[in-house]
Amino acid sequence: MLRSTRKDSKSAWKVLIMDKFTVKIMSYSCKMADITEEGVSLVEDLYKRRQPLPSLDAIYFIQPTKENVVMFLSDMSGRSPLYKKAYVFFSSPIQKDLVAQIKRDSSILPRIGALSEMNLEYFPIDSQGFITDHERALEELFCESAEGFNKYNACLNAMATRISTVFASMREFPRVHYRIAKTIDASTMTTLRDMVPTKIAAGVWNYLSKYKTSIPEFPQTETCELLIVDRSVDQIAPIIHEWTYDAMCHDLLCMDGNKYVHEVSSKNGSASEKKEVLLEDHDPVWLELRHSHIADASERLHDKMTHFVSKNKAAQLQQARAGGELSTRDLQKMVQALPQYTDQIDKLSLHVEIAGKLNVIIREQCLRDVGQLEQDLVFGDAGTKELINFFRTQLGVSRENKLRLLMIYAAINPEKFESDKGTKMMQLAGLSADDMIAVTNMRCLCTDTKKSSGGGFTLKFDVQKKKHAHRKERTTEQSAWALSRFYPVLEELIEQLSKGELPKDEYNCMNDPSPSFHVVPTTTSTSARTSPAHSMRSRRTGGSWARPRGSDDGYSSDSVLKHASSDFQKHGQRIFVFVIGGATRSELRAAHKLSSKLKREVILGSSSLDDPLQFITKLK
Repeated sequence: MLRSTRKDSKSAWKVLIMDKFTVKIMSYSCKMADITEEGVSLVEDLYKRRQPLPSLDAIYFIQPTKENVVMFLSDMSGRSPLYKKAYVFFSSPIQKDLVAQIKRDSSILPRIGALSEMNLEYFPIDSQGFITDHERALEELFCESAEGFNKYNACLNAMATRISTVFASMREFPRVHYRIAKTIDASTMTTLRDMVPTKIAAGVWNYLSKYKTSIPEFPQTETCELLIVDRSVDQIAPIIHEWTYDAMCHDLLCMDGNKYVHEVSSKNGSASEKKEVLLEDHDPVWLELRHSHIADASERLHDKMTHFVSKNKAAQLQQARAGGELSTRDLQKMVQALPQYTDQIDKLSLHVEIAGKLNVIIREQCLRDVGQLEQDLVFGDAGTKELINFFRTQLGVSRENKLRLLMIYAAINPEKFESDKGTKMMQLAGLSADDMIAVTNMRCLCTDTKKSSGGGFTLKFDVQKKKHAHRKERTTEQSAWALSRFYPVLEELIEQLSKGELPKDEYNCMNDPSPSFHVVPTTTSTSARTSPAHSMRSRRTGGSWARPRGSDDGYSSDSVLKHASSDFQKHGQRIFVFVIGGATRSELRAAHKLSSKLKREVILGSSSLDDPLQFITKLK
């Protein structure tokens, strides 16, 4: 967008003018240095008073609203415009009457260098994830109050617009699959919340149909898959403890987005100072460890530190003086004392500190016991009796973790909360009235409980055992790390979509392609891995769950690095999945993992990316 203005613009430097919404899009995608490199010397807010710069050209990147168009006209019309020439880019399709309004002003037309629809209204969160930034989607789309109808429609329309701009900017035309409303039959009234995926699919389809005629080189036939679901397909994934490094950081540390604040000792060694770091793709250590199990990450960090010391003579001398086996923290201190203290070691030290902090929290909050019970509930190895016993005996568990256990229990056994049984359990756990709202609101995400599907309720397996399992065990993917059994339902749905095997009674396709589209050959098969789960004994920086190094179970981030993103396009068509109501880090990890497994790039979109506490707050 910025580069396109260079061809016929006389001024070397330009002013970039944005509104509150587009400035956010820009900041998700570019740093200030990137913008400057493209010839922008000044960034301005459309709604603030601005100094006239009649010798410079301006780039407007704005939403196509009436207010924005009026502001633009007042800037550029009349005898003394603020800028010499204006290149105008709208973030989504503009209404015809607003274009007419611009055309009517004869003083403006010669001053317009470009007037174009960029179709950029999504926020990339990583190389395979984006959000539409609808933080209140749960409240506006799943709430039961009738007076919220206007908000409901406004939210749906904006979300559909933003999703479709992803396909416009990537020049992809998807087959649009969506979850059908569960309650469509004569006896029941279809609720608004049940219609959400259908309405979003219709909205996206509407925009895509327009793109076929309005966007040059937009594909005329289908090039990829899009699956639209809502949070009801998996109510457990947003709440359960996920044991990978990335998810643990966001769940247990007080992070602000991807920003982590840590204390470093100042250069002169006197006081420590606070330093902000971003845990993002440009950090190679983060990129390698983010999808690893926390215990695996801790082990790898120790190995990296040991490796660094073994390669460094000065470090070896210090180690000889210290004598004996050193902990990761000792190694870290030793390496920091070396004069050739590089950026690489800086990053390594940061992650050693984070992993150490996480392991302390896991120990202090008895999270292994909590995590074990969470997974036992989901896989039917524990029930009401075990949960009650846990609340009575485990007095060190925090109220927040008891709340999360009860929310998982409510997702599996919604019927228990229709009687006073649920209330008694909440009282036993010592929940506040506010917490109880979160548990009872789980029902807002319940679809029809009579149907049992992967994302529905209470599937019965193995009659002899009388086991009530909410989710099937995956026998092909056993990891030797404890607490790795849980997987998000989305993982199963993406695999079904890839094979063309989505359940017909639960999912529809807007395009209804011919059967030949359904068959996508898969080249990888996962052989059964039967290595037993080892015990969780602590070593060095904390938890160490033993796992054979070779296993490629998605927790081993080598598997992610082996197939870097550029390889996917050579193989199969892209798969896009959009979750209405907030996606989870486990689902983002599944997108990365399945891209390698299916040899197709999987891109996850959602209204927001939520950590457990954010999700609970929204549910309340």
